[in-house]
Amino acid sequence: MTEIFEWNRLLYNDLPESFLLEVIFRSTIMFTVLLLTLKVAGKRGVKQLSVFETVIIIALGSAAGDPMFYEEVGIIPPITVFLVIILLYRLVTWLTGKSKRFEEFIEGKTECIISEGKFSIATFKKESLAQDEFFSELRLKSIEHLGQVKNAFMETSGEISVFYYEDHDVQPGLPILPFLFKLKSKTIPAEGVYSCIFCGNTESHKAGNALCSVCAKSEWVEAIDTLRKT
Repeated sequence: MTEIFEWNRLLYNDLPESFLLEVIFRSTIMFTVLLLTLKVAGKRGVKQLSVFETVIIIALGSAAGDPMFYEEVGIIPPITVFLVIILLYRLVTWLTGKSKRFEEFIEGKTECIISEGKFSIATFKKESLAQDEFFSELRLKSIEHLGQVKNAFMETSGEISVFYYEDHDVQPGLPILPFLFKLKSKTIPAEGVYSCIFCGNTESHKAGNALCSVCAKSEWVEAIDTLRKT
């Protein structure tokens, strides 16, 4: 029968003190794995928290939880994990203050998503953004088409910040309202102004088939130029 408050079991779970060296090694490896995994997941995967902050929360939460519930987990190893994480936190913070490249690697950098009413295609690929999700966020900001947007940026937190054209500068753009966007077609039905659904480039076209002059895609939807309602 297990004895209550058996100190060696409570603190070390009958493991030798030298096991703490292995705990330090394990903690360092898992901290690095967490950091790299969330870095690969991208900003949207950890929206509102930075990758680094998310790693700290996960690591500390995991270390704190097990000794609360499981008698086979001693208290001293998790405390060692806490100390290692704090030291790693201080080290990473120091390095981000010393190196701009390291800071951008850990925290990322602000990326332009929309410029002058058109998508920045390279950024979209790098951030692995889903078009439907992005359009949804724009609609929540009362945006009907890309011609209302001068610039949009993906911040390091994963949030999207938008800068609008003044009403007199609004131009025809790609509609992002679902009932209009779904009218996309590879065949232009009549002469008019159309937007490429892939990059948002807006051009005048006659009826028929056409390739986008920016991205060479061939699917279009009729552009709209409504003013933004606030």
